Amino acid sequence: MSYAIIGFGKIGHALARAFARNGIEVAVATTRDPESFAADAAAIGPTIIPQTLAEAVKADIVFLAVRFESHPEVAKALPNWKGKTVIDAMNTQVPLEELGGLPSSAFIAKVFTGARVVKGFNHLVAAVLDQDPAVHGGRRVVFLASDDDDAAAEIGALAEELGFTAIQLGGLSEGGLLVHARGRSWGHLIFKDLTAFDR
Repeated sequence: MSYAIIGFGKIGHALARAFARNGIEVAVATTRDPESFAADAAAIGPTIIPQTLAEAVKADIVFLAVRFESHPEVAKALPNWKGKTVIDAMNTQVPLEELGGLPSSAFIAKVFTGARVVKGFNHLVAAVLDQDPAVHGGRRVVFLASDDDDAAAEIGALAEELGFTAIQLGGLSEGGLLVHARGRSWGHLIFKDLTAFDR
């Protein structure tokens, strides 16, 4: 299984550090030349591989950590996303009307043709996501939502491998709204930092 993070801002860095902590190789890419952020990637660890956007989207599992407004450019990097799992880690202030009344992840699912879309890793602010998820003997929670149960389970297993506890919220239009941030309308779980403990 191959992994890529598209976007190398605060969220992209936090995700890359989660992979590095666990010695898992992941590509990082932006719309810029990889040389421009190679030093930042190297500073995180040897398993963080700078690539071009065209190279990175070849990964099996792709994290979207760009500004929401930049996602169309990423989508155009492949004519068809069939067979790929896309994790929407973005938040947006775009009005609901501009997204056809859809939650942002359901909108993303239409743009990334053929992809299995999972909403996840977006409900924590970057500074919290950046921390080791091992907390006081428990593990930090990440919420996941998807219309594809297999994709949700796959990303749940990845989240666990990265040290988190994954909690499934259901479909994009139901569970996705619980971790949705838009203007004054915030989902009940957005930016909630929760820790799960083994019984």
